Amino acid sequence: MKKGQIYQGVAGEIRFPNRTVVTTEDGEVCMVPNAITGQKIEFRVTKARNKNYEGQLLKVLERSEIETARDVCPHFGVCGGCLYQSIPYIQQMRIKEYQVRQLLNEVTEGYKWEGIKASPVQYAYRNKMEYSFGNETLDGPLTVGLHRRGGFYDIVPVRDCRIADDDFKQILTYTQLYFRAAGVPFYHKLRHTGILRHLLVRKGLKTGEIMVALVTTSEELDLSVYTETLKSLTLQGELVSVLHMINDDPADMVKAERTEILYGRDHIYEELLDLRFKITPFSFFQTNTYGAEVIYETVRGYLESTKDKKVYDLYSGTGTIAQVLAPAAKKVIGVEIVPEAVEAARENAAMNGLENCEFLSGDVLKVIDGIEEKPDLIILDPPREGINPKALNKIIAFGVDKIVYISCKPTSLARDLKVFTEQDYTLERACCVDMFVGTQNIETIALLKKNADAAEAAP
Repeated sequence: MKKGQIYQGVAGEIRFPNRTVVTTEDGEVCMVPNAITGQKIEFRVTKARNKNYEGQLLKVLERSEIETARDVCPHFGVCGGCLYQSIPYIQQMRIKEYQVRQLLNEVTEGYKWEGIKASPVQYAYRNKMEYSFGNETLDGPLTVGLHRRGGFYDIVPVRDCRIADDDFKQILTYTQLYFRAAGVPFYHKLRHTGILRHLLVRKGLKTGEIMVALVTTSEELDLSVYTETLKSLTLQGELVSVLHMINDDPADMVKAERTEILYGRDHIYEELLDLRFKITPFSFFQTNTYGAEVIYETVRGYLESTKDKKVYDLYSGTGTIAQVLAPAAKKVIGVEIVPEAVEAARENAAMNGLENCEFLSGDVLKVIDGIEEKPDLIILDPPREGINPKALNKIIAFGVDKIVYISCKPTSLARDLKVFTEQDYTLERACCVDMFVGTQNIETIALLKKNADAAEAAP
């Protein structure tokens, strides 16, 4: 195969997260993202080196026999958000489970595999959506939505998105109509001109509280009419927060150099396992509330008992796991690098009446050196890239009997697991929780136990 040339082939195995092995009629193999097993596709070769080929999906010529789902999102295949919506849910879970098991089995064996746990909600499960302003086609009208699959500039107006509920869709639709009529331009990523950048919507799926945050450049913009009309929308939930966030950074990311409260407050509340949490615009909180409860219940089950135990919750975010474990533990110490998340964790713990939680701000690599109280158990919930190798060695050096590792990227888990197994830990149990129905993403939970001989030799 030659770079730049177009070929046809049949999609085979999908490797995490979305890399599909595609075989041509001539028997040549190319890795093509976003193809589904059994599809006949047309693709362009984008990389060709030492007979290792990568390609870009151009067109699905024949659907796969496993694509039999009935209620498929009308934006599927165009929007870049979901990969598996055309496949029945049980088959989606089988694909993800197979991918994770393959990765773990390459590193270790003999562990107890406990399968994949379904999301309690399969549609409208998102409690947070980040939309972008742009246009659907070059020089087309203003559009608010998600990026087109494989594209950086084109925006798809996802008004019928299946993973967000009707309140998200109403706010999205109204926002597009309002700013189209007002003639306010979007921020152009190449020219660095324009005003409108992102629309962030958060909703407490249990409390019904809704936050709308509009991100723009610092150019003057009167948002009084927009805010008042937002307040008049007939929503299933309750609008309690409208924010205007200013961002002049050329980087295409949702951030705020300063924030103005246009209505209500700067936060919403959500509930999880009988606890209440304050969520600000940039708080880390699992995007599937009901799925998060499945994860945390699984973690509690893996630990079995935290009575009279000191627990480290590393990469603790807003402290949700720490607070779920705190009622039965002697003490829980959370470490998180984002100061805003640490402050939110402290406020949430106080609101929930938990006096045995301590939250520290800073890099895990540096902070754990200064903690006087050593752990009996450790919870790890690192970002997608996994754990810094130096921090990982320090964590292992504590020598605790049990470590629970929660991973949103199983390839990172497999890499870190190799280090654990080389340093006296064994993978005892593992499972998946499908937090992201319809997409290629999956959460994995692993219980690591210190080997008996090593535990006895520990000081």
